[in-house]
Amino acid sequence: MKIYTKKGDQGSTGLIGGTRVSKGDVRIEAYGTIDELNSYIGLISTLDLDKRYIEQLREIQDRLFTIGSHLAADPEKSKMQLPDLNESDVQKLEHWMDIMDEALPELTAFILPGGHINSAHTHVARCICRRAERMVVTLDELEGVQELVLAYLNRLSDYLFVLARKINHDAGSTEQTWTPRH
Repeated sequence: MKIYTKKGDQGSTGLIGGTRVSKGDVRIEAYGTIDELNSYIGLISTLDLDKRYIEQLREIQDRLFTIGSHLAADPEKSKMQLPDLNESDVQKLEHWMDIMDEALPELTAFILPGGHINSAHTHVARCICRRAERMVVTLDELEGVQELVLAYLNRLSDYLFVLARKINHDAGSTEQTWTPRH
């Protein structure tokens, strides 16, 4: 099987189910941004992190593939059996955050992204996640999206924020708080 088909040379692509849409379609933007997020999380998982965080990130990558497959499917024409996203996936993110939060100092101010380089990369992933969430919200407003997808992405951005803080904490890096200029 060749990786190139030449079918997209005129700016369209196929959804699961056979429907062809513009590569600029909001659905393509949504699952493309999920793919970008997944790739960036893959980059983070290659950094020098605690093994448990790498395992969590690998599981998150799997869930993002699940989300991407749902977004890439024509909701009216696809007959393909797609993997499930479950409420327990959202709960797992919450559980992981709760464990990390126990070791972190109380959050009393806005945190500037940065600190240790691994934390800075995690903040970039958080921003990509927020952009993906905005794209999926737009798609939901136009065509409807499974509610659990929106909940998962919202919780994932929170997880990435807490993970960035935990990485800084574990590395002994001081969090830089934002002090508004007056």
